[in-house]
Amino acid sequence: MQQEVNCLKVAKKQGEKALIAANGLGITNKALQIQKEDDLLFIPLLRKPTEEEMKDILALIPEPQLATHVFSSKKYQETTAAEALRNLLPEHLLSKLPRALDIVGDIAIVEIPQELEQYKAAIGQATLKAHKNVRVILAKAGKVSGPYRLRDFELIAGEPRTTTIYKENGCSYYIDVAKAYFSPRLSHERERVTSLVQEGETIVDLFAGVGPFSILIAKNHENVRVFALDINSEAVEQMKRNARLNRVENKIFPILGDARKIINGKLVYVADRVIMNLPENAHKFVDVACKTLKTSGGVVHFYGFVRSPDTIENMKSHFEEDVNKAGRKVIALLEAKSVRETAPHEYQVVLDAKII
Repeated sequence: MQQEVNCLKVAKKQGEKALIAANGLGITNKALQIQKEDDLLFIPLLRKPTEEEMKDILALIPEPQLATHVFSSKKYQETTAAEALRNLLPEHLLSKLPRALDIVGDIAIVEIPQELEQYKAAIGQATLKAHKNVRVILAKAGKVSGPYRLRDFELIAGEPRTTTIYKENGCSYYIDVAKAYFSPRLSHERERVTSLVQEGETIVDLFAGVGPFSILIAKNHENVRVFALDINSEAVEQMKRNARLNRVENKIFPILGDARKIINGKLVYVADRVIMNLPENAHKFVDVACKTLKTSGGVVHFYGFVRSPDTIENMKSHFEEDVNKAGRKVIALLEAKSVRETAPHEYQVVLDAKII
């Protein structure tokens, strides 16, 4: 079956970046087959991009053209790694296959159970086959650890790289997953916090990483200042690049160093809002967040882990005690909820606290 639809017309050498852009915006028509003619590539779209979306596309590729073209429907393809592996793995091991994976740009990150270690190359190839927009399959080779929150990866299929361009909420991010921590699973949370920011605010992002909270806030607000701190020099360099990529470098001030030292040195009583996305250790920096809030007060977004039998109520009590010890007071808990499950009986939780 063939049909004529809107498409992106780009040079073949720009095809990968064009796909990343279109996929990130959610406008690729994945039921249709990409067409090639001479040195050109035609990428089918679900609809015509908006003017703002075209700006995002232009940030990644030069001179994309909007056109219409006749496309053929894709033939049936195996849609999951399990389907692709059904004839390769013993039946009793199929239930051990990873149920979920993180996709960052065109990189898929999987966790291979010990029982499937000898099949990891086949799992990698099957994952590539099931996810047509993925070019790299990395297997987790250790836990997140150290002050930079990094983990080791093993390439099990695809291109030998750990860098990619990731699209989220209208922003583009250059990310090296081996050198800076990043989780795509906080997309909705970043959008939620951004929606709460008011024009004219000064925000301090204590553990900013490659900048997903900071950059989204700057992109969506005309009159804000965001001080984005991180102790990892690689993350800060990627954040600077991402600020330029999203044209918000005039609103973001990336700072390399330990959050406690930076706040004590130059950012006392400046913030209307503080973001504390370091769930394992944020409780050690509550006094720092209190010190950077304006004397009139402000809002803190505190992230932590709750592990059974502990509860959110316990986290609230500990947080309020830490704020009191810092000489300030929680006058309202605006939000207290689970953000995501991180392990069996373990959740990442956010507290939005109004503090004076």
